[in-house]
Amino acid sequence: MITSKVVYLGELRTKATHANSGSEFITDAPTDNQGKGEAFSPTDLTATSLASCMITIIGIKAKSMNLEIGQVEASVKKVMLGEPRRIGEIHIEMTISGQTYSEKEKQILINAGLACPVAKSLHPEIKQYISINFI
Repeated sequence: MITSKVVYLGELRTKATHANSGSEFITDAPTDNQGKGEAFSPTDLTATSLASCMITIIGIKAKSMNLEIGQVEASVKKVMLGEPRRIGEIHIEMTISGQTYSEKEKQILINAGLACPVAKSLHPEIKQYISINFI
């Protein structure tokens, strides 16, 4: 079974449809690469997927430890490089709040997030700067 279907809509825009749920999203080329920048670019999605994956894996680990996860938010910054054009760095500032954890529990959750499948799938030349703070 396929994961998704992606269709070119013209003007450097695509529509992706999730095969299982029918959920859709649009991508746009960024303004610094001939696009309109009116939606996530494919490289924006890559950086954002890292944060989303980390949060998901932290949630799974917390659930397996019978811990409430509280509120989790992440800010994502992607840094592009040229020649060839590619992602050079991903910066993620994550905050987990609303719950109290022991230092051991915090470290287990951090380690789980850092080992998420997207983090392990990115090319090793992409520098990942990750900060996970508990407040």
